[in-house]
Amino acid sequence: MVTLVVATSADPASIGPASSLLAMPGWHPGPSLQDAASYTNKEVRLIKLDKRLVVENHLDKRWEEATGETVDDVVFLSKHVASSNRPALTIHPIGTPHLREGEALTAGGKPGWAAPPNPRIGPWFRLLKNIANSHNLVPEFGVTLEATHHGPEINSPTMFVEIGSTEEYWKRQDAAQAIALLVWEGLGLGERIAVGNWSRDNDRNKILLGIGGGHYVPRHMDIVQKDGVWVGHMLPGYSLLMEDPREAKSPTNSAVVGGTWREIIRVAFETTKLAFPGGEVLAHLDHKSLKGWQRNAIIRFLTEQNIKIGKPSDFCPC
Repeated sequence: MVTLVVATSADPASIGPASSLLAMPGWHPGPSLQDAASYTNKEVRLIKLDKRLVVENHLDKRWEEATGETVDDVVFLSKHVASSNRPALTIHPIGTPHLREGEALTAGGKPGWAAPPNPRIGPWFRLLKNIANSHNLVPEFGVTLEATHHGPEINSPTMFVEIGSTEEYWKRQDAAQAIALLVWEGLGLGERIAVGNWSRDNDRNKILLGIGGGHYVPRHMDIVQKDGVWVGHMLPGYSLLMEDPREAKSPTNSAVVGGTWREIIRVAFETTKLAFPGGEVLAHLDHKSLKGWQRNAIIRFLTEQNIKIGKPSDFCPC
């Protein structure tokens, strides 16, 4: 079982951390993947591509077919773009469950799809905060989770680790070094034990499925920043496509609130469950961000699906 770390020369915030990582000891040339170079270090395989990452579909399957190695999980190194232009280091799961058939795939993926979230997301977010603080990147850089979004289509547990939010920061060597150190320590390439390896025997077996909130999921993140918390998909309010029943003059319950929101939640729940075998996935609602009719419909639907709703204290083993 190997971990794929994927970078592209088309993105300075991707190739920068990859170059810093390859400057660390223990790397050796690996097999090529359709003319893309790779490098090996213990159970890690770093692949250097030359296209946009969001269109590189099924990299896990392509690697397995080319090498015979089974892919355990995938980490993409990428740039982050935000209208605020604020410098940031971000981590997030991927998927486009809110897209409908026929909609343009401007950022990869496919309608109604989400990849299993990489179990390392929560532990690596906390590790990244520590690294950013120790390297004096904070407060200039924000360290944040993001909601589930974009492609590429893939079936292995996956996450994106990003530097934002403008070209000036994408090229920052200190940010690249911090991301390289995150991968180095997180995957146990140095002397320390890898961070964020999930086990079905883990006694901290509750996983947060975030529902509601903005793109940077602040209320979910408040919980995930505590030691020992595991996190799966995080669905922002804008991705929950719900039709206001007041416009249809219908009673407010999950059976009549139209839209594709049920399937979006179901896909996020099932893929999170797949990523954490033996764990218990609990929904965490950002109540303040949801309107009353939305909150009522979601709670009713979760109850119908036997998906438990967790309080902040349910996720923290401390």
